[in-house]
Amino acid sequence: METTKETERSEKDEKLTFTITGMTCATCARTVEKAVSKIAGVKFVAVNLATSTGFVVAERPVTMDEIKAAVKSVGYGISTETLEEIETKRYLQSKRDLMAAWIITVPLAVLMIYHMFISKIPSFEILELFAGAFVIFFAGRRTITGAWIALTHRHTNMDTLIFFGASASWITTLLSILGVPVASFSTIGVMIVAFHLTGRFIESRLRDRAAKEIKALLKLQSKEARVITEKGEVMIPIEAVKEGFFVAVKPGERVPVDGEIAEGTSSVDESMITGESIPVRKTIGDEVVEGSLNLTGFLKVQVARVGEDTFLSQMIKLIQEAQGAKVPIQALADRITNWFVPTIILLATVGAILWYFQFENLQPFLDKAREFLPWVVSTVDPLSVAVFVFVATIVIACPCALGLATPMALVTGTGFAAKKGLIIRNAEVIQTSKDVKVVLMDKTGTITEGQPKVVNHSLSSEEHLIVAAIETRSNHPLAKAIVGSVDTGNPDFLNVEVENVEERVGEGVKATIKSHTYFIGKPENPEVYRDSLMEGKTVVEVRKDDKRIGHIVIEDPIREDSKEAVEHLKVMGIRPVMVTGDNEKTARAVALQVGIEEVHAGVKPSEKLDIVRRYQSEGAKVVMVGDGMNDAAALKGADVGIAIGSGTDLAIDSADIVITKGGVSKIVDAVEISRLTFKVIKQNLFWAFFYNVVAIPTAMMGLLHPVIAEVAMALSSITVVLNSSKISREIRRGGVEMKEYVLSVPDMSCGHCKMKISSALEELGAKEFSVDLDSKTVRVKTEDLEKIKTKLAKIEYPVVEAKEV
Repeated sequence: METTKETERSEKDEKLTFTITGMTCATCARTVEKAVSKIAGVKFVAVNLATSTGFVVAERPVTMDEIKAAVKSVGYGISTETLEEIETKRYLQSKRDLMAAWIITVPLAVLMIYHMFISKIPSFEILELFAGAFVIFFAGRRTITGAWIALTHRHTNMDTLIFFGASASWITTLLSILGVPVASFSTIGVMIVAFHLTGRFIESRLRDRAAKEIKALLKLQSKEARVITEKGEVMIPIEAVKEGFFVAVKPGERVPVDGEIAEGTSSVDESMITGESIPVRKTIGDEVVEGSLNLTGFLKVQVARVGEDTFLSQMIKLIQEAQGAKVPIQALADRITNWFVPTIILLATVGAILWYFQFENLQPFLDKAREFLPWVVSTVDPLSVAVFVFVATIVIACPCALGLATPMALVTGTGFAAKKGLIIRNAEVIQTSKDVKVVLMDKTGTITEGQPKVVNHSLSSEEHLIVAAIETRSNHPLAKAIVGSVDTGNPDFLNVEVENVEERVGEGVKATIKSHTYFIGKPENPEVYRDSLMEGKTVVEVRKDDKRIGHIVIEDPIREDSKEAVEHLKVMGIRPVMVTGDNEKTARAVALQVGIEEVHAGVKPSEKLDIVRRYQSEGAKVVMVGDGMNDAAALKGADVGIAIGSGTDLAIDSADIVITKGGVSKIVDAVEISRLTFKVIKQNLFWAFFYNVVAIPTAMMGLLHPVIAEVAMALSSITVVLNSSKISREIRRGGVEMKEYVLSVPDMSCGHCKMKISSALEELGAKEFSVDLDSKTVRVKTEDLEKIKTKLAKIEYPVVEAKEV
């Protein structure tokens, strides 16, 4: 079942995520999907083989018992253990089985070579029979179990192919002992199972490594919290912590809950949550989130959210949903894997029958092939060749590569995006992003820092306090700036009685104070404030009883990375467009500074959807960047909706991607990661299809040895996983090469200097650098040396010399 932007999920829908046990290949995942989709009320289901998880959207409350029964009906299970516990058990069991298989396989293979080419070993077939039984039916018992479950529930999977191939090989030895004229292939069956277990083991470890970002987030979840009670501090399980409790967080500890600081000041590292590497100073009244690291001071935090409501839990849930979702390109792979195994069994059977009955006509072809391919079977017995072809065709086929092609890329891509402060909520946008031509973005909070400050005003002290008191009723960033410009502890401020507050979207706020009507918002005549507006500042006009009594000038600094990010969008072939509710002059001034040519100013939130439709009518795929509240319609209407989160709010249902922190550079990251992820998905599907299209006919022609076939099959899955893991390594700004430099900075002299320079480099996103006080040098890898030199000069540590290493 699939979902698209046209079939939006209702906010009332029930969503469930669960862990599935017993799946081994793409066919297993597809079978579970079909079973769960038959539950009444289920409208969407996705099963992710890469993470062994399922995700369900239902129109009614669906119980876990119903899901468990549906999954069990097709031979699989639901686990209440954590994914990490399941993976640990699976790893240890796989390791034991692998060791058991190879302890027998290696000496048996050596003996087989000795027996075939040097000297006959008495009763070697008896040894093959028992050694083969141990490896195939004991070490490979989980493969047989998987095959049996599939067959008894009337479907097939990858285990079915291995079971048929290995069993057929083992049976040849039994038949040979009983006097039937057939070559003994039991050792081949043993090697098939050993290589299969090896491939599965490596694939599993690589899959686990590819999902490391989501695992890192899971590890941030606290199991206990230090709760402050009347009798002192008590460590209690996190499940017992309730809203309103006070918890103590000491330096070096992670914050166990979402809450507000009631006491203390400290630097807090939120890099695992927001992607920002610079610690943030937090003090009384500031919010902190679960998983962030308290660095320097004691904090007393009042609990605001616990359990599934915390920012971290929401973040993990959204990532898991995205990883379990599907992109349109996967539909073809799903249809093929559904019929893959039965088709392969049929082809292997047909191939074996043809070789058995047409052996005399086909034998010259084998003799000729053996001149170039020494592993081609050399027997003159038709039954032996038929078995050889059957086993090789069975084990060469690989539905796993097809099944893993999309899930593995999604796991890696969405996990890496989360590390960069991007939550991809709708996996479909990964495919859509490759065609994006226009990005519509707001000015405040996207191009600018989103932290406006009052720089001057023309109001009296009394009127200034009244205006600030009115603005406390608004959540607009400009309102917060005005409130922040007064002493909120002033008795005159506290005694202001505000009545009849009315916020006019895109205009301003209106209220009554002592029978006087105040309006604070857009100027009636912007030309009056031309000088301030031309500097990119925002002017808020104050009118009392419809008469202008003054104005407030507010400045929101442009983000340091905005100009570079806008330029990078252009390099990517994307038109950056500013869409803002601010006045024309301010918008144009800011746009000019960052390099944006197209500007739509004075736009109301309700008008943004019309602008989205206008660009779409030109045939362009459009990204809309907004705040997720005022811009909900435009976000839904755009081909890709990106919401700038508030830092702790991820419940933005209208957005496909949520940026937890950042501006234009994060938009670049989102498009870049989506495009690369889709590119990897296409590569994975191509090689998976190519491998099977070439390998299966070759095996049917008798040109592939079963052991070589099994190794090739295992490598095809491993290749898909390895290719997916390269996503995080290949993210580069426009493909610019990173160069290493040694910078001479003679003005640094102490540890404080070193800390300031390090912080500046981290702020610019530098990952590989070192600061040496003794030599007064900085060693750094960067793609933009001038940017680093400008930044260091700005903090009064000029670079006097730069040498490329």
